[in-house]
Amino acid sequence: MNPSLSPYAILGIVGAYFAVLVLVAYLTSRRESENVDFFLAGRKSPWPLVAVGMVGSTLSGVTFISVPGAVGAGGVNQAFSYMQVVMGNMLGYLVIALVLLPLYYRMRLTSIYEYLHERIGWYGYKIGAFYFLLSRTIGSAFRLFLVAIVLQNFVAEPIGIPFAVTVAVTIVLIWVYTFRGGIKTIIVTDTLQTVCMLLAAGITVYYIGGALDTDLGGMTRLIRQSDYGQWFFFDGGWADPNNFFKQFLSGALITIVMTGLDQDLMQKNLSMPNYHDAQKNMLAFSVVLFFANILFLSLGALLYIYSATVGLPAPETSDLLYPTIALTNLPPVAGILFVLGIVAAAYSSADSALTALTTSFCVDFLGMQDREVQPAAQGEKAGGAAGASLSDKRQRLLVHSGFSVLLFGVIMLFQLINDRAVINGLFTAAGYTYGPLLGLFAFGLLTDFRVRETITVGGVRLPALLIVCLLSPVISIAVDRNSAELLGGFQFGFLILAFNGLLTFLGLIALSVSPRE
Repeated sequence: MNPSLSPYAILGIVGAYFAVLVLVAYLTSRRESENVDFFLAGRKSPWPLVAVGMVGSTLSGVTFISVPGAVGAGGVNQAFSYMQVVMGNMLGYLVIALVLLPLYYRMRLTSIYEYLHERIGWYGYKIGAFYFLLSRTIGSAFRLFLVAIVLQNFVAEPIGIPFAVTVAVTIVLIWVYTFRGGIKTIIVTDTLQTVCMLLAAGITVYYIGGALDTDLGGMTRLIRQSDYGQWFFFDGGWADPNNFFKQFLSGALITIVMTGLDQDLMQKNLSMPNYHDAQKNMLAFSVVLFFANILFLSLGALLYIYSATVGLPAPETSDLLYPTIALTNLPPVAGILFVLGIVAAAYSSADSALTALTTSFCVDFLGMQDREVQPAAQGEKAGGAAGASLSDKRQRLLVHSGFSVLLFGVIMLFQLINDRAVINGLFTAAGYTYGPLLGLFAFGLLTDFRVRETITVGGVRLPALLIVCLLSPVISIAVDRNSAELLGGFQFGFLILAFNGLLTFLGLIALSVSPRE
């Protein structure tokens, strides 16, 4: 490692960055934070600030490390194929802006899963919220796990800090600056984190260009002339996991489900005064995100070109390519900004996820709404309301702490079983756990049927929705693992999300009755 960027120097950078986050948290939550502030920032968030911040929470450590590494992972055939997914994302964001956001605002939702309660009933509501909690816990743990590995390899391990301590400190730091301000703090810190991530990637590209003795135009030509510059993949047919149509459709569905049906990112949108501002935010955010992904894929291609030019050995996994080069081969400024970028990547996704998990559990399972403490001038009645709100705050703090502990446990489990690039593991898990959410919302939006509350199996009455939503992921896992043999070489890839959602939708249709019955 560059001697000017020792593990202790990196720790100093992390400490300074964390101090800035704590200062932001203090400034945004100086007055006592009520539920309306913690959950939805009082519905007063400015859309331009939210749009920038959402880029960081969407990119996260997966884009920051895994997307550049995936450009040449396992050979060079992946190249810029991820942009096919990103193009599909754009269609998904349009659906969210035009269909879902007006619905959520019309219903004045705090948790988006309250829609399922009104449209499908109690079981649909609880199952939908449960699948969000499961999905977001897995996704956030994967992202934090990725960042923890990098910090462990380059910072903690050289000075004798165990992996468990690295993870625990990371989560505690996130808890410290989110437990009071909630989404009101997250909107500001995510903006700062987005700037750090994009600046880190841009400066790394600049220094790689210098090392290769070329400018921006030269780097563009190098990428185009290399094996890493291909965007579109049509020749392999449906059996090819990089097939354009598979990836485009997957990108649209991933966005609709992992953004539009996800409390985390929708919570930021619901914190704005009206859905017109939320629509502006969604469209602006999607455009910025499109070009941000081009930046990170270009970075990945340049990292592989640079590595081959200087004769660097391939790292143990593709996820370590960027940190290895940034921290050991480029000037210290690039390493410093990489550290800021990777820490920002960790916090930008995990902090908002922790807040969303807390919000969903408090609203969907504890029945807590965005109540505010009433003014003291309203007398004894106000005192009673204040007491109830204070009790809510204590519960909210316990829930927030509980999810922090849960994330720690899941990350430690991933350490034992990890054997693939984190981005693939994240989206595979999302395909299985978000699929029922897709089916539930599709049933609610596209039909006017209602689902039977129970079905009889072997003389035992069971909740119909629960059976469908449990069987769909199990069947999807089995089909996905055997699709090549069963379907003549066809592999689902990210399309397993669509298959999973379709199974749920068809199961609900089969168990539904006319609204007039």
